[in-house]
Order: sequence, then structure tokens, then C-alpha cells
Amino acid sequence: MKKKINRQFMFLSSLAAAVTLLCMAVVFYHIFRAQILDDLRLYARMLSAGGREISAETMKESLSGLTGADGGAGEPVRITVIDSAGTVVYDSGADADRMDNHADRPEVREAFEKGEGSSIRQSSTMQHNTYYYTLLLEDGSVLRVAREAHSIWSILYRALPAMLAIVCALLALCLFLSHWLTKSLLAPIERMAADMDGIGEQEIYEELIPFAETIRRQHDAILKNADMRQEFTSNVSHELKSPLAVISGYSELIENGMASGQDVLRFAAEIHKSAGRLLTLINDTIRLSELDVIDRDISFEELDLYEIARDSVEILQFRAEERSVMLSMEGGSCKMQGDKQMIEELVYNLCDNALNYNKIGGSVTVSTKYVAGRPVLRVRDTGIGIPKESQDRIFERFYRVDKSRSKSTGGTGLGLAIVKHIVEAHHAEIRLESEPGRGTDITVTFADQY
Repeated sequence: MKKKINRQFMFLSSLAAAVTLLCMAVVFYHIFRAQILDDLRLYARMLSAGGREISAETMKESLSGLTGADGGAGEPVRITVIDSAGTVVYDSGADADRMDNHADRPEVREAFEKGEGSSIRQSSTMQHNTYYYTLLLEDGSVLRVAREAHSIWSILYRALPAMLAIVCALLALCLFLSHWLTKSLLAPIERMAADMDGIGEQEIYEELIPFAETIRRQHDAILKNADMRQEFTSNVSHELKSPLAVISGYSELIENGMASGQDVLRFAAEIHKSAGRLLTLINDTIRLSELDVIDRDISFEELDLYEIARDSVEILQFRAEERSVMLSMEGGSCKMQGDKQMIEELVYNLCDNALNYNKIGGSVTVSTKYVAGRPVLRVRDTGIGIPKESQDRIFERFYRVDKSRSKSTGGTGLGLAIVKHIVEAHHAEIRLESEPGRGTDITVTFADQY
């Protein structure tokens, strides 16, 4: 980036220096040209101011008195007198009798029309220009004074060494300034990059504040995500150890013949139970990893929230009877846009969680309805409830309010984390109300898409 900025600075500086010098040369040349024409105008007016008859003799005398040998400017001034018919009466630089009629010369024609005229003609070599000024005299003749001077190309050529020296000096100065400016411009950005945690305390450009805040939030999110992944890996490892230890221990006893009769059946039952828990944990972990993918494809379609909730209730009815919990369904048809598999998981996990943390003789009520035009799913239970200090954490991975109860029911601690991901993917809102000993009420409000 520094090199690119330096290159751009140098290019702009070089361009600016070249254009400036060229413009100055053009301006100075125009001033120079205007000065020559002003001098010629002055010569002509002084020649005509004598009031004497225009003749070869009087022109020679006037020319000698005004300009000396060369017009006082280092270059000879040529004087020509042209009568009203365009015939050359006198010319200080050539034989007037041999000269062509000058009536068609632009400066002469302009003098006849306007009283005075001027023109500039370039030499074939482009090294010199001839400047002409004409003045209409009282007797109807035209007095023309002319002088040669360097052309703009000749001036530029002669000034080229000095211009190149100036350009080189300017480029050297610009090179130094570009490095200094680049370093100054990028210093706040480099400080910001070197210390992401102290962005709020650093002095940065006002225009970069939104960008810096975004980077800071992303930086914090990355750190938080890294911590969560590390914690998740640690928790997964810990959760896998328990069922694997049970399976390994009991299978070793059976392999070594240290179990007999009823012990083999009991050990096999424990191995089967731990294997089931292990499989559930692996499935939940894989599912959670799938939901963690930011750019995952979600297939939204029209669903009936009531039908999905009713199917989940029917599937879990047997487990509810085993736990002596009454599971019921309320509400009516409730259409929404969503991913069918995700919504099924969401309802199932909420209902399953309500059953796992319930009491004998308790109840779970699932209902669907519209509230202010938005589809709403509600799962209420009369279970053990959640303490106030734990309510903000129950959607964290592997967080359990009652760890012993969770393990006895086969819970992985990932069900509500999956629910949270599904809610976020559908831009829905989840609200929890709970009181220890009286139960939990979870409400999911989906977006109004109709």
C-alpha cells in the first residue's frame, strides 16, 4: 500500500511540475509576444508623430533617430510604407520597387479597415517569428514596422536545460514529501492494526471510526468464537469420556470372564445405554457444527406450525407416559415460512427438554397461534423450573442446571443450543419465563411473512 501511495504521489507531482512549467512557458511567451507588439506600436506612433511627409529620406532619418542601428532591442526593426493602393513606397530592408503589392497582407488590410493592425508569421524553420504592426496615416498610406523574434519552440528549447533542472529538483523534493506524507497518513492505521484491543483509545481518522468499530467488533467476535470453540472442544472431550469409560470398563469385564449370569445382562444394558448416549452426543455435536456454518443453505417453504408441533407431541407421547407426564396440544392451524427440518428439531427439542426436567404427574402443554399477525409457538411445563441466575445461560452449549438429572435422562446439554441456532436462522425471537418448583414457559415468535 505504501509503494502504491508513493507511486501515485510521484506521478501526480511529476505531472503537476511538468504542466506548471509548460503553462508558465506559454504564459511568459504570450507576455513576450505582447511586449514586442507594444514596442512596435510605440515605434510606429513615434515615427508618425513627426508630421513630416513620408519619404525614403524622412524614414531613414526617423529610423536612425529612434532606434539606432537595430531598434534598441538587439534585433533590426524593418519599416515599410505602403500607399492606399497597396504599393510599397518605402522599405528599410529591401528595394521597394521590386516588392509585390501588399494590399492583401492581413496586417495591411486590417489597418485600412480599422486604422491599425497586427499579425505574426512563422518562419519555415519554426525558429523565429516575424511580428508586424501597421498604422493608417492621415494621407491614407499605411506605416508598417516589423521585427523578428524567437518562436515559442525556440524559447522552450533554450529553456529546456533549466526546466529539466527545476523538474529534477521538484521531483527530489516530492519524493521526500511523498514518503513523509505516506508515513504520516498510514501511521494511525498501522497503530490500529498493531493494537486491535486499544482501538477505542487511539487517535484515528474520523472517517475510519465506523470501519475501526466494525473491525473491533469482528475482532471481539473472533476471540469470543475461539474461546467458545476451545470450551466446546473441552466439553465434548469431557462428555465423550464418561460413556466411553463405561463401555470400555464393562466390555473389559465381560471379555476377561469376570462377569457371569445376571451381571452380563446388566453390563450389556449399561453398555447399550452408554452407546446410545454417545451416539446422541455425536449426532447433536455434528448437527450443531452444521448450524454453525455461516453460509449454510436454508430451504424456506410454507409450513403449518400446528401440524409440526402435533407430530412431535405424538412421537413423544410414549416417553411422556413412561415419565408419568401429561403431554397435550392446543391451538389451530398456523402457517409460516421456514425450514421444515429445523422447525421439527426446534419443537422436538423444546418438548423433549420439558419432559426431561418435569415432575411425576406434571404436564407439558404445546400451543400454536397468531399474535399480532406473527406465528407463535409456546411450550409450557410444570417441571423443576430454572433458577434466575441460570436463565441467561441455558442456551449455552453443555450448560446444565441439574447435571445429575441431565445425565440420568440421557441429555447432552446441546438441545437448547440447537434451538437457539434455529431461532436465529429464522430471525425469530425466543422468550423464557421460569420459576424454580413451578415450571418453565418458553415462547418462540416468528417473523410476520404474510
